[in-house]
Amino acid sequence: MKRFEFHLTITAERFMDYYRGRVQQVIVRSISGETVRFPASMLKAFVTPEGIHGDFVLTCDDQHRGAQLQRLGSAKGTAR
Repeated sequence: MKRFEFHLTITAERFMDYYRGRVQQVIVRSISGETVRFPASMLKAFVTPEGIHGDFVLTCDDQHRGAQLQRLGSAKGTAR
């Protein structure tokens, strides 16, 4: 199983680009220095009126399938 931790800050206005269909993928650099790409739709559960802010972990199998995203720390804006 692969695990990628990263910090993410996206304003609510900027995340609107996903809803408008302009953005489909998010690209981040993990704390270990790896570039990680995942569907922007995975972030919908974490959007607050202020946007998306926090530390996250993306896990997937060794073939990069079955990805799951979790927010680390505070329960505010966690996925259900």
